[in-house]
Amino acid sequence: CYCDTNEAKKKAEIDSLNQEISILEAKIEELQASSGQLSKQVARLDKDMKQNEHDRTMATAIREKENAAFLAQEADLVSAIDQMNNAVKTLAEVGADQSLSVAADHTKYMAGFEGSLIKLKSSVNSALLAASAFVTQKQVAPVNAFLQAPFTGSYSARSGEVVGILKSMRDTFKANLVAAREAEARAKEAYDKYMKEMKEAYDEMKKSYEDKQGQLGDNDDDLAAKRSQLDAAQTQLAEAEDFLSKLLDMCAAKSKQYEERVALRAQEDAALSEAISILNSDEAFATFGTVSATSSGVALIQLRRSTIRVHRQHAAVSSDVASAGVRRLRAQTFLQAAQADTHGAPLLTRILAMLQANNPFKTVVEEIGKMLHLIEEEEKADVQQKEWCDKEREDTNEAIDEAKNSIRELENTISELNTTIHDPSTGLLVQIDNTEESLTENYNNQVSESKDRTEESTAYQKDIANLVEAAALVDKAIHVLTKYYATVAKTLEAPAFVQVAKSAGRDDPAPPETWEDTYKGQSAEGSHSAIEMLGFLLKNTKAEEKMEHLDELAAQHDYEDSMQGLKNSEAELQETLVNLKATLAEKAKELQMKNEDLVKTHAEFAALEAYLLKIKPVCDFITTHLEMRQGARTKETASLTSAKDLLKGSAVYKQAEEASHQESLGECKDICNEVGEANVKCMACLAKVTVPGYCAGHPAAEGC
Repeated sequence: CYCDTNEAKKKAEIDSLNQEISILEAKIEELQASSGQLSKQVARLDKDMKQNEHDRTMATAIREKENAAFLAQEADLVSAIDQMNNAVKTLAEVGADQSLSVAADHTKYMAGFEGSLIKLKSSVNSALLAASAFVTQKQVAPVNAFLQAPFTGSYSARSGEVVGILKSMRDTFKANLVAAREAEARAKEAYDKYMKEMKEAYDEMKKSYEDKQGQLGDNDDDLAAKRSQLDAAQTQLAEAEDFLSKLLDMCAAKSKQYEERVALRAQEDAALSEAISILNSDEAFATFGTVSATSSGVALIQLRRSTIRVHRQHAAVSSDVASAGVRRLRAQTFLQAAQADTHGAPLLTRILAMLQANNPFKTVVEEIGKMLHLIEEEEKADVQQKEWCDKEREDTNEAIDEAKNSIRELENTISELNTTIHDPSTGLLVQIDNTEESLTENYNNQVSESKDRTEESTAYQKDIANLVEAAALVDKAIHVLTKYYATVAKTLEAPAFVQVAKSAGRDDPAPPETWEDTYKGQSAEGSHSAIEMLGFLLKNTKAEEKMEHLDELAAQHDYEDSMQGLKNSEAELQETLVNLKATLAEKAKELQMKNEDLVKTHAEFAALEAYLLKIKPVCDFITTHLEMRQGARTKETASLTSAKDLLKGSAVYKQAEEASHQESLGECKDICNEVGEANVKCMACLAKVTVPGYCAGHPAAEGC
């Protein structure tokens, strides 16, 4: 009982500790895997946060450069507008503004202008030089022509053209200033929106970074606690296994002692059979009948019937007393020797005590019956034990085979799941990392292409503004020249200037050779060439503007196609990432369940093997010794049955039974022996009633 109880207790404790160790090891492995994954995520977040900060720094630097460029452009445009105003004002003072009611050509030779012509030309040149810094290359020619032309008293046609150019430039500069300010506002708004989104993304990454750092700390604490628990469980397991080993050795010794006791029991059974065979002899019956202790009941009965009969019986057996005493003494000596060999077997001790106490035959027969019943019960118990052992072993071995198959299947499934999740080439974790990196790259490409497209669009708008302005100026210049040369042509057809009479007695000095009196300018062959050149410039400017529009349209289409492709790729990557994460969660849960099932199956397997070891001593013994025990019991049963039959068939036993029966009749013995026990008189006497009374209740009785 001690062995079985403590062995079962320790094996259960070992199984529990093994299960606990397996769970702790699985938990430690899970925590390590989680920490590794968190470390990768933290590193990625740190990298993304630094990239975010770098992108914001770069965006800020670009914005500052753009703002500085805008401020410089704004200052230049404001300054240019002021200078344009000054130039127009200066030219208006000398009558060059054709929009005024009175122009300079209305008063020939500037008769009413106060100040020298040289000072006036200097003022006009200064204004035009200030304006010429802001004209385009295509506007340089007419301005230079105006500045280099000799100053005369009549110049309103060409100066009026320059004033018109200056006013147009001033209006263009004002429009450019408005556009620049609007572009700056849009750029500032886009920058603020971009910085807000990037800051929100940074704050979200920072929060996730801090959360994951906290999880890493919690994992480290849990890992330390689990390792401490694992060490304690392993220590307890070693102690329990050491105790179980010692217990099994002790129980094996006890089992060996039990087998020795069983062998002694068999020897006891053999000695008992031999003793009973001695007691079954007629000589033993005769001897017991002559002894007062074993035949006192018979002697008393005989004395009641007849003293003479007793003496006759005594005389008949007196000659056998000596030999019967010798046989009984020999049986006692044999049983004592057998008892010493079997270390005090209980059955032999009882028989020996019965012989020493001169126990009657009836008691011996009853004891033999009890022994036969005991042998029969032992036979049933052995058979049941054998059947139980066979069935238990068969069922347990089948369960062990099933457990082994389950363990193999679970280990294969766990290996496949680990490969699916952790494979360095095709695992879910690697696929998720690659997909996230692709998403990051996709996002960076979108930002980069959007930034490049914005810069290209800004450059395009500036180029278009310049081209439109240049085309307008060239077209206006063509218009001015066409009008001017038409006026010159009419002037050339008018009468010659009035000649002034010479002063009396004095000749006027001859004028220096400069140009012919008839002004031709570029009307002969240069006028059409200048206009054609300006027309060629206008055509090329419009062609360039058209090409700019086409290039911008193509670039915008390419950008939209590229962005659509990136957006589609981003959507596909996001969908793939969601599916991969869902699959990872499913596989991780399945892996956890399979690990738990594996731990349980190992525990069941260990419990089944422990159970087989537990029943092994008993089942091995019953399997090995069953036939021997059955043979011994068969012989023993046959001997005891034979002894019982001999005892019951002997004359002494019958006499003893008869005497016992006569004793049971009591006071009615004489009546019953005289009339017969079936007679109503005997029956009424035994019932202690009168004959009429008995007949009233039993009318069919003999004699009623």
